Amino acid sequence: MHPYSDCNYKLRSLLVSPKGSGFVKSSAALAPLPDWRFERVAPAGVFACGAASGGDVLCAACSVDPPGRDELRCPVCAIAQPRGEVCGACLSHRPPFDATLTALDYAFPLDKLVQALKYGHRLAASRLFVELMAGLPTPQADLVVPMPLHPMRLRSRGFNQAAELARPLAKLWGLPVLLDGVVRDVDTSPQVDLPWKARAANVRGAFRVARKVEGLRIVVVDDVMTTGATLAELARTLKDVGAACVENRVVARTPARS
Repeated sequence: MHPYSDCNYKLRSLLVSPKGSGFVKSSAALAPLPDWRFERVAPAGVFACGAASGGDVLCAACSVDPPGRDELRCPVCAIAQPRGEVCGACLSHRPPFDATLTALDYAFPLDKLVQALKYGHRLAASRLFVELMAGLPTPQADLVVPMPLHPMRLRSRGFNQAAELARPLAKLWGLPVLLDGVVRDVDTSPQVDLPWKARAANVRGAFRVARKVEGLRIVVVDDVMTTGATLAELARTLKDVGAACVENRVVARTPARS
């Protein structure tokens, strides 16, 4: 069992140990990437660079060499690590969640696709994100929980992008999805507008669990993990009411600052 997991299951299905290395290697054996371009699901103008895409989500140039595809990552927070070992930050300050898997890095052109989905209502991008996340190992869990939005934010945006990802992924994994059992009571300032060090305080006490989750292994689905502050607060809230394990699945992980 991974030394940083409180789960009652082994992470061997998520982490592959390189022969003779003594370290864990995350996201090493992903399924082949889908065709990034997703024919005939998008308008003629591509989301990322503005070039003509012929109805694809990405043009041919933007679909080459997706960011962070072959990175070895910390199995706890998914930040890139030279040998896939637990990073120094997770060793020093253990986060409330037990594991994180990401499909790619939050960098061009994926960042433009995420923004197109969240702020431009380009739901076609969600299909690509689902296929990317489906290439990760199947979680050993009991329940899927999308990152909740505050009701005011949900009304303004019209949809919860995390729920759009969680529904098809839960079906693929054969797991129930809890769409309304975790509530975001506090309409926090957008994390993107805050300095990294202020983000944990911004989301403190933001969530409330309205359904019984005691003893359950939970997979939280979200689009992007930046500092991990929001995911950490949600994991802490779930564990405070008895969740056995909280694992994150995200489309993209923001790379460490150089």
